[in-house]
Amino acid sequence: MKRRHFLGDMGLGFTGLALHDLLAAGGARAAARADSVIWLFMMGGVSHVEGFDPKPALNRHAGKRINELGASTLSEDRLTLQEVGPQLHHETKILPLQVGFGRRGAAGVEVSDWWPEVGGCVDDLAIVRSMYTTDTEHSAVFQFHTGRSQRDAPQPSLGAWVSYGLGSRNENLPRFVVMGTPPSSHQGGLGSHQALYLGPSHDGVAINPDPRAVLPFRADAVHPSPEAQRRELDFIRRLDQMAGVRYPDDQALKARIRAYEIGYGMQSALPDAVDLGKETPETQRLYGLDRPVTRPFGQQCLVARRLVEKGVRFVQLYHGGNPDNDSGDWDSHEKLREKHAAMTAQVDRPIAGLLKDLKRRGMLDRTLVAWVTEFGRTPNVDARTPCGPPDENVRTGRDHHIYGFSIWLAGAGIKKGVVHGATDELGFHAVEHRHYVTDVHATVLHLLGLEPQRLGYPGQQRLALDRGRVIREILA
Repeated sequence: MKRRHFLGDMGLGFTGLALHDLLAAGGARAAARADSVIWLFMMGGVSHVEGFDPKPALNRHAGKRINELGASTLSEDRLTLQEVGPQLHHETKILPLQVGFGRRGAAGVEVSDWWPEVGGCVDDLAIVRSMYTTDTEHSAVFQFHTGRSQRDAPQPSLGAWVSYGLGSRNENLPRFVVMGTPPSSHQGGLGSHQALYLGPSHDGVAINPDPRAVLPFRADAVHPSPEAQRRELDFIRRLDQMAGVRYPDDQALKARIRAYEIGYGMQSALPDAVDLGKETPETQRLYGLDRPVTRPFGQQCLVARRLVEKGVRFVQLYHGGNPDNDSGDWDSHEKLREKHAAMTAQVDRPIAGLLKDLKRRGMLDRTLVAWVTEFGRTPNVDARTPCGPPDENVRTGRDHHIYGFSIWLAGAGIKKGVVHGATDELGFHAVEHRHYVTDVHATVLHLLGLEPQRLGYPGQQRLALDRGRVIREILA
């Protein structure tokens, strides 16, 4: 073997050990508060005014026209970026609250009656009521995960930055795992968990919470024995290493070698990680696995806990994705009462179960949980003709709302039982401590021990807006 090929083979044998992996192992993350993130994304746009920012003024002003109250007047300081997508209509009548609300927990935080179990965990939450974004359409899903509109030069997703910046805690498992029906092309497609210029080895790995079909292929359907598969993988790795000498800058090739290096271990580690039969009946009930309506998302939440327990850095759960509804099932232009009641019933118990389980296991101190959605819903009734009856007096839904909405975080490094930021009395504008979506990214990265203002990639530019700013007011 030529010396050049020998040295190339030696180097390619360590393709999975990126420099940041070594730095992480050497104590470069001493300031980190969190080891892992569980990211719960509700697709379609959850109503903040009937969620974690109830607005009784909507009942007082019901039937009045939104523009009569002056709420739709935008000043330059309230909307710092150009609105993307069609202009929203705010001249329709105010729709009263579609559900009741009450004060929850020792903190006395107002939460809608659609969230009774998560509301019971409010003393562990930091609710941010002053989020805003700029994309009025469902491509805002992509914007929330990358900080960029689809009309701009795209950026890697948050989970990809975590994978790139931190490396692995378990070489037999992916760093970044995705579950649930992914966004449609209308919502930005797979870009919400892709790595782009960071390299495909940092893409989110999509799995099923079923040990019999955890990955979209089965090794035993192709190979007569584990030994035969091992021989084939060794042969493919050797071919890739030889090609790597000739094409040392081929990122796709490096990602493929990385995939083969961990792939064999994943085939045994992942099924074990998602085997919920190893959990007690009490734990399964805690996540709602005993009920048909809560079982699907409950399985994902319980698998998420098992994955971070075994070292996965970032677990991203999509809820509301639907191949037959390219807007997401949380989208409630019409029949908001029925739709939101059904959707919250699917996730309220599983999310509360996740928080309680992490807490009792001592894992919430090192795990960051984020509940997020692309935007909120308007205080007034939806005005889009295709979305409901032409008579606004019988309409029962709300449109997309980008000027003020809510998210919450819990766990590692987060204050407990606090509310940060505020919208006006109608829930229209974020009027105190406004935060663009990348401020959530910056906060997550900071708690993981990464410096969002310095995190970058050679040859690629991240703008100040892409990097965001840490929401320090909610840090413990």
